[in-house]
Amino acid sequence: MHAFHQWLLQLDLGSLYMMLLTVVSCMLCVTVHECCHGLAAYAMGDPTAKQAGRLTLNPLRHIDLVGVVMLALVKFGWAKPVPVDMRRFRNPKLGMALTALAGPLGNILLTAVALMLHAVCYFYKFYFDSDFWMYLDMFCVYTAILSAGLGVFNLIPVPPLDGSKILFAVLPPKWYMILMRYERYGMIVLAALLMTGVLNGPLDVMRSGVVNLLTPICSWPFALLTSIYF
Repeated sequence: MHAFHQWLLQLDLGSLYMMLLTVVSCMLCVTVHECCHGLAAYAMGDPTAKQAGRLTLNPLRHIDLVGVVMLALVKFGWAKPVPVDMRRFRNPKLGMALTALAGPLGNILLTAVALMLHAVCYFYKFYFDSDFWMYLDMFCVYTAILSAGLGVFNLIPVPPLDGSKILFAVLPPKWYMILMRYERYGMIVLAALLMTGVLNGPLDVMRSGVVNLLTPICSWPFALLTSIYF
């Protein structure tokens, strides 16, 4: 028992908390992303995701372990793809485009919500000096950054990312069929771009741009709480 107590004392609890916050944040980001895909598909006439039990915020239904680890480490990752049958859409090309767009838009919305909660947490952390609010504030900031990163990453028009499905939907049928023929090579291209760091700069700029654009808009809770308390 004494040895266990000594081991506990040696743990860097701050680092463990940070790791836990990052993992939970990643799970939330990918869950919202995939759930939004499923909801959009269902709204467009395809119940496949609902039948597969994917219209849920339960992260266990959505997360891919490797994708979550990648999101935590390099700020870009993935989840289990939501099953979609475009033949069941009322308008197949439009349905696929809107379903694909729903994931990144869900992440942008989550970024905005996280930034508003960050403003609340920052107020309580600043005025009341509480560790609880400090860690909750960190969680909100991580969620905003990771969610924005996941959103812009998925807008890249390279298969199998959402951006490619949006692009395909606006192409003439001839080009659409040609690109679909080579879709399976998209992951190889994407992996090469990520490994060589070609995408790092543009993605960082876009992620920061989303966060910087939304921050002033979503900071109103801080001003509201200040006016109430002081």
